[in-house]
Amino acid sequence: MSCSTSTKAGARLISFLTAQRTAVQRGAQHRSLSSSTRRWQQVPPPASGAVASQPRPPPPMKSAPTAAAVQHNLSQSSESGPLRSLTDGLQDPPPVLSENEKQVDWTRSYHGLSSTPFTAEQADILQQEIKYDDIEIKPDGIIYLPEIKYRRILNKAFGPGGWGLAPRGETIVTGKVVTREYGLVCGGRLISIARGEQQYFDPDGIPTATEGCKSNALMRCCKDLGIASELWDPRFIRRFLAESGKEMIVEHATTKKRRKHWMRKDDELKYPFKEVLSQQSQSTAAAPQSNFRRQ
Repeated sequence: MSCSTSTKAGARLISFLTAQRTAVQRGAQHRSLSSSTRRWQQVPPPASGAVASQPRPPPPMKSAPTAAAVQHNLSQSSESGPLRSLTDGLQDPPPVLSENEKQVDWTRSYHGLSSTPFTAEQADILQQEIKYDDIEIKPDGIIYLPEIKYRRILNKAFGPGGWGLAPRGETIVTGKVVTREYGLVCGGRLISIARGEQQYFDPDGIPTATEGCKSNALMRCCKDLGIASELWDPRFIRRFLAESGKEMIVEHATTKKRRKHWMRKDDELKYPFKEVLSQQSQSTAAAPQSNFRRQ
């Protein structure tokens, strides 16, 4: 019994000393690795149950923006509302005055119409004869007075600020025409009402057409004042065209199309048109042919 007990005690002592020696050797090895110049340390093994992290893939490259994406970024947001075409109307009704307003509502009122005639001096200015040098001729043979000269006559008769055009309705935009009704007010009273109109060929030209519509309404209102009334007299039109106008056949320099063209005798034909045959030469050339037929 004593012999077996001593044998077990000796075996335990030998295993204890072996474990101590192994621990000392491992500590020395760890100190030598950590004190090296490269300072390399072993990465601890991953814990049990943990998944090794995979390398992240590179981010995807952004594709070039398409035309639709650019248009979407440049367009208005839904908060500001969609874009509205000018062909849908300008939505510019005249202001509505309340019942307590003391000023005249020119959208409905006929205040001062035919209440008092103008002075003799004003009447002479408005009804003066138009000079031939002020009259222009359109290519289709229609004579007219430039709209700026109507304004000069009104400024001379009533003074700047003594007259104005008051809109009496909203601007109406159709597929080809802009139209609006205006009232001419002089000296604080209504003189005439007329509807102006102006054609346009592209939606981008609608703002310019609204200005032409206003000038056209002014010209029509001025007829009631007797301004340039000769332009609506058929006898005056024929006499003016015979004395100051000429008709010719012109040809387009690019398309080679020919058409009749009216202009003042003291004007020059501008590019891209060139004169092919005047109306006078055409009638002269046709005369011998008619005489030959009579014979």
